Order: sequence, then C-alpha cells, then structure tokens
Amino acid sequence: MAKINILPASVYNRIAAGEVVERPYSVVKELVENAIDAGAKNIEVEIAEGGKRLVRVTDDGCGIERDDLQAAFLPHATSKIAKAEDLDEIMTLGFRGEALASIASVAKVTIVSKTEEGAAHRIDCHGGKLGEIIECGGGKGTQVSVEDLFFNTPARQKFLKTDKSEESDVSNLMTRFMLGNPDVSFTFTADGRKVAQSFGDGAEAAMVSVYGAKILKDCIPVKAEKNGIRIWGYIGNQNYFKANRSYQSTFVNGRYVTNSTLQMALYNAYAGYMMKRQYPFYVLFLTIPPEVVDVNVHPNKADVRFANNQIVYAAVYSIVSSVLDGSAKALDYVSKDVKVRSTYEGAETESGQKPKEPVFSEKKSENVSKASQAQLKDSDKALSSSTEHLRFQSQTWNDRERDKTFLRQGQPSSEGKAVEPAYRSMFTVEEARAEIERSKPKVQIDLPFPAQKNELAVFSSAVRGEAKEEDAFAENKKYLAALEEKKAKQAKIDVSACVFRGTLFQTYLIYERGDEAFLIDQHAAHERLIFDELKKKMENRAVAVQPMLIPYLLTTNVCETEFLRGQLETLRGMGFDIEEFGGGSFKVSAVPTDLQTIDLKEFFSDILSDINGLKGIRLAELLRDKLAMAACKAAVKGGMELSRQEVQALFEKMDGDMGLKCPHGRPVVVRLTKTEIEKMFKRII
Repeated sequence: MAKINILPASVYNRIAAGEVVERPYSVVKELVENAIDAGAKNIEVEIAEGGKRLVRVTDDGCGIERDDLQAAFLPHATSKIAKAEDLDEIMTLGFRGEALASIASVAKVTIVSKTEEGAAHRIDCHGGKLGEIIECGGGKGTQVSVEDLFFNTPARQKFLKTDKSEESDVSNLMTRFMLGNPDVSFTFTADGRKVAQSFGDGAEAAMVSVYGAKILKDCIPVKAEKNGIRIWGYIGNQNYFKANRSYQSTFVNGRYVTNSTLQMALYNAYAGYMMKRQYPFYVLFLTIPPEVVDVNVHPNKADVRFANNQIVYAAVYSIVSSVLDGSAKALDYVSKDVKVRSTYEGAETESGQKPKEPVFSEKKSENVSKASQAQLKDSDKALSSSTEHLRFQSQTWNDRERDKTFLRQGQPSSEGKAVEPAYRSMFTVEEARAEIERSKPKVQIDLPFPAQKNELAVFSSAVRGEAKEEDAFAENKKYLAALEEKKAKQAKIDVSACVFRGTLFQTYLIYERGDEAFLIDQHAAHERLIFDELKKKMENRAVAVQPMLIPYLLTTNVCETEFLRGQLETLRGMGFDIEEFGGGSFKVSAVPTDLQTIDLKEFFSDILSDINGLKGIRLAELLRDKLAMAACKAAVKGGMELSRQEVQALFEKMDGDMGLKCPHGRPVVVRLTKTEIEKMFKRII
C-alpha cells in the first residue's frame, strides 16, 4: 500500500484554488464580497486583459489591522465566524476563510489596508510566499491587487476564455452586485475604460444604472411579508418578457443565488401570461431567518437550501401571482414607497428627493389593514414555532425527488388548499392558431409551387454565412446521414405502378400497388414539399442589402452583448449591416432585401433565446423553424377536399418518395401490406 502523505500548504491551497478560483470573475466575486462584509460604501473594481493580468478591488470599509495582515492569507482564517454555532446564523457573504489563501497560492497578491485609527500597511504574497509588512501611504479601507493569475499553474491558463469573454463574465457579475447592494456605490473599469457604475442611491437608481431608465415603466415594485419571509423588489408586468434568463436576479439575505425552488415559483406565477420561449424579468430580494437557510451547500455559494421549500415556494408564488392577477391582496403587496416613472431625471423622485431603497420597517405600514397585520403576525409565530426543531441535514436523493414532485403537483395556499401550478395556459395561443387554420376555407393547390415572397419576408435567418465550428460528433452524424440516405432510396417506388383508390376522411389519400397500400397525409405531404422548395430558394438566393430609413437600435445586457459581439461577421454575411453602438446596444442600418419586412425584434429574440447554451448562432436551426412555419401555413389542411387533378399533382411531386417526413418529424406516408390487413380480419394467423 502506498504511503499516506500529509500535503503541505503550498499544495492543498492550490487544490482548494481549483474550487474557489475558477476564473478571473471568481477572484472579483470573493474580493468584492469581502469589501461588502467590511461595510464599504464605495467599491472600485479594475481589471486588465479580462482579469488575467490584473484584478484590483478598492474599498472604504473598516480595513485590516496590521497584526492581522499575515493571518488574512492563512487558510480558514476569517473574521465572519468564530464557532460552529455561527454557521446557523450566517448573514455575511463570506465565512469560510479560504478565498484569499487560495487566490494567493496561484497569483501575485498585494494588500494595502488602513483602519480608522491606524496607519496604512502593505503586504505581498506571491504564489503563497508571504512578504514583509511595510508601512505606506493610503486612505481608510483596503485595496487588494491580484496580478498574473495562474502564473504558477500554466495548465489552468489554457482553460481561460478570451479577454473579452472573461471581461463579459466579470461585467455580468458586477451588475448583480449593483442590483443586490443598491446602497453601495460601484465603479467597474476594464483596461482603463469605465464599463459600469452605480451611485448607491437605492434600488431604483441601481435598476436604472444596469438596465436603463426605460425599464421602470415595465416593472411593478413589490414589498410584502408572508410566512415570516420578507420579499421586495421589482417584477416585470404581464406583458414584459425577455428572450433568455439573464434578466432574472434573486437575492436571499443579500446573496445572489440561482435556486430551483424560487425559479419554479416565479415561473409558475408567470406561466399563464407567457408564450413559449419567453422568460419573465425580475429583481427580487428575500429576507429569511438565517436559521432556516443553509448557505454552505455550494462551492461558490451560488445556491442555498431551505429548511422547508414549501413555505418559501408558497410565499413567493402567492405574492407574485396576486400582483400579476390584480387580486384584492395585490394592494397589500405592491410597494407604495417607490414611485415608478417612465423617465429617470437626475435620480430624483417627483417630490424632489433622492429615491431610496424600499427597506422593511419593523413597524407595519399604516396602509396595511389591521386584518393583514394580524395575518402577518400569525404567520411569523407559525414559522418561528415550526423552525425550532429544524436542523440542517444533507438532503438525500429521495428528498430532492420528493420536493420536485411536490412542485409539480402544486403548493398549499395560505388557506391550506392546493394551488394549481399555472401550466394551464401554456399552449393556448398555439391551439388558437391551429383552430384558425382548420377553419380556413378551401384553397386550390397551384403546382409547381409559387414563390412564397411574403413568407420569405418573415424568416429569422439564412443559411449563408453560418459560423463553422468543430463538431465532436461529425462521424456519428455522417454515419446517420448515410443510413437515412440508404433508407430513402429503399423507400422510393415507381409512381406509375400506383393506382389512386380514393380519399379517407378528406385527409388521407389511398394508393394501391400490388400487395401494398399507401395512406398519404395530404397536409404533411404538401407541407414537406413547400418546405423543400422554400429551403432551396433561400440557399440559392443572392444577398442584396436594403438600407433602413431609420436604423433599428437593439439594447442588450452584458451577456447578450458579448454573445452578439462574436457573431457580427456572421450576421453581416447574411446581409445585415450591424455594428456595436456603445452603452450595451447595437445599431442595424440595413437588412437583406428579401427580408426587408422582417420583424427585427422577433429575429433577435430568436437569436438570443438561449445564449447560455449556444456556442454560436445556429442559423440552420433558426431557419428551419421559420421555413417549417411558413410551409405549414401555406399547405393544404386536413379536411379540405382536393380535386383529382390536385391529388395527382401532389402525388407526382412526391416523386415516389414514401419515406418523407414533414418538417416537424411526422410521417407523410403509412404503408400497409395485404398480409397485415388480412391479419387484422383474422383471414390468416
């Protein structure tokens, strides 16, 4: 058996750094959280080369005593907790005491700090090797400089993204800090360029700093208390949705988290108003008794675990759904302290005062009814008594599955009745559209197919200029394509050998050939033929550009900006004249001629619909969806009576391909043999 070795600090700190310090944004996160915990009201963050060369965080917090400077670099050294019992009531962002030691083991770190009374001192730590403490000049607070990240672990450097991508991740992180700490002033600079700034003027001002002034007119400020949980913030109204989840922020006791229980509660509250591929906007803060929240469940503290998911779910769902539905209780939940306006001038309210963060007062608002006050007190008592016996235990797999099942089945309301999950209206729009299509009058088929000019105008993308990228499954795809081609050849039959025998239910065409019968779905067949025709025209089109009289301005957040920035050449190759316009926006000055009536808002919404999962714009997939939609609208419908000439024209256009499928994957033809039919009638066994 191999000898067991006790690893030295230089080794286990590097191992710990793999969890704590993943990339430059991890360094920024840990240092800014330390600054916030130190009581800083002004924090400056500066990075260079995406944070690879430099990350510097300067704050005006309480500072570090001279005698504690060396201890700050020791593993598990922290000022946030002192004993095991403190873990049950954590209200600070940091508490493990491993971040600075991990960062210093893989970078060159310098700390300059000054307390209220003492002088400023400096200490260096390069690759885990501590330097001497030197007295120097400096103002109250702490400045931490991290240079040459992963200089002694070159293998980790290979996994870092480009400078712009790393900068984008840090920018996204800084927007969360600005939203989550509206009373703190932040300044973020990258390569000498100011990227973002907030002034610590409250939640409304923070929203404007991150998303712009127009965001306020589409949001509803909420402030409520239910089941002992205080909830406040901003939620998008019933008609305000985004193309992806990057506009969603939830903060639990001041900590930004992505928690499945909260996401499900908010999703279900909005489900009755959303269409497919839409996501709600919200910036919500939850204040929950720390003894019922476990923050020590994720390496980066990006998630929390609740002692009772049902209570949290019910509180969030009932409050948000009540506000959206406009129920009587909504008046108690909508914040009356924040005035929302469509413009934001000088960060002042209508009364001339600076907007303040809507903070909970220990004294209930006078506007809240006495009955509501009594209900809130009762819920506080109920939660307090129910949490006396709760302890933080690791959830088993069965516990998690039980919680998921519970969320699917519904949550109890305050009256004890089950609340039906709001899945009920998810597909209402599509069903209505389908009903409209079925009720359209009979149309004539004109073959060969006419140019679908109007349909081409609504395509979301084109095949030309699609970004090429390595495909790890290229060989598998090639093999599957060969199988499909072989299958298609085997499915080909001689059209002249088939005899038309009639129509079933005015939808299925019946053809006979020898001992075989073919049932053809007239809608699926026509839809596939139109789809192939439109696709061929789009692939062979010559790109011509049509300048726009008024350029279209696309406003994006940090994640979307970085994503589109890497796709500009692809979009230009399609015929779009697009350029970055500054301030998180893009200007579109021209569009392809055959797409000149395109809905640009819908087009970019499609592109940005899943920015976290896409490595590039998959134009072929976007195109296929639009082509399929156009073909479906133009094709004959089931139940339409076709003339004999139209039936024959449709069958001949299929060219004997009995293996066709419609663009949505449904089979066009079903083949029945004489033997199969005789077995149905028990003629043979």
